[in-house]
Amino acid sequence: MAKPQKGAPVPVVVMGLGFIGQEAARAALSSEEVDLIGAVDNSPHLAGKKLSDVLKAPAGTFTIKKKLEEAVGAREGVVLLHATGSRLPQVMEQLIDAMGLGLSIVSSCEELSFPWLKHGPLAEKLEKAALKNKVSVLGTGVNPGFVLDRLVATFAQATGVVHRVKAVRVVDARTRREALQRKVGGGLTEEEFMKLVDAEKLGHVGLMESCALTAVGCGLDCDDFEEEILPVIAEEDIKGGAFVVKAGQVAGIHQTAVGLAEGQEKVRLELTIALGADDPGDTIEIEGEPRLKLRVEGGVAGDRATANLMVNAAPRVSAAEPGLLTVLELPAGR
Repeated sequence: MAKPQKGAPVPVVVMGLGFIGQEAARAALSSEEVDLIGAVDNSPHLAGKKLSDVLKAPAGTFTIKKKLEEAVGAREGVVLLHATGSRLPQVMEQLIDAMGLGLSIVSSCEELSFPWLKHGPLAEKLEKAALKNKVSVLGTGVNPGFVLDRLVATFAQATGVVHRVKAVRVVDARTRREALQRKVGGGLTEEEFMKLVDAEKLGHVGLMESCALTAVGCGLDCDDFEEEILPVIAEEDIKGGAFVVKAGQVAGIHQTAVGLAEGQEKVRLELTIALGADDPGDTIEIEGEPRLKLRVEGGVAGDRATANLMVNAAPRVSAAEPGLLTVLELPAGR
């Protein structure tokens, strides 16, 4: 049998060179399926610098541009690896502008993973722009985008009718960067934590979107979704992270999203990200015939996995029909 021939690498540009954007650039450089042709960041500390200097790794000779059109140039069929924000309203203008340049998009924006849940009018606007410009748009990452939604839906293919789903992700934040340790409230008092939660300045963005994706992917017709964010309090001093969390301080978050159908719980997602969290890993339980249980010891590594998921999605998105996509529409294989 003749061996299938690989197509030409898909040209990609990275937009946003924070931690995730840099990881995406590194992943793109090591991929045989994509060709990194440029990078964009309007920060005065980054624009004009060589990407290789920022990454501290070989990355060609091009400099980081301030404007997207400068990085794209005359190339066609470019996919934008977008990593500038978690909230959809904050990045809408960037997405619309990129589509206007004829770019398909793979974004780490968590709310873009299932925008119909919270931002129906914006989702409609994105769909219309994608169809008009004949491009595709996708939000993905490790979560939302994989562990607590796409992986669950894929696993559910091995059973019959799904009655209920529970998925739990536990991350020891000491293994992650300091910014994430701060993002989950490490070192705060319980009062400070709850004030930031109420102001929507603390917590994991995207768990509700994962809950909705899981419901769709498992054939569960949920009509309501609820979310709760609580602090994990340190019972003793916790060392090993970027800072010491003292007994009585917040060590991280315990976040729950629930999907309901006529008041009955059908989907339960639990996410704990805390310094010193016990028994880190990812667990999926599906009530069906047969019942299924999957355990990933230690859990899927977050930042690197997000970068790989973005890069691996780029050729699939480039080949997809125009429109606003979810990860449930991506092929399972490479």
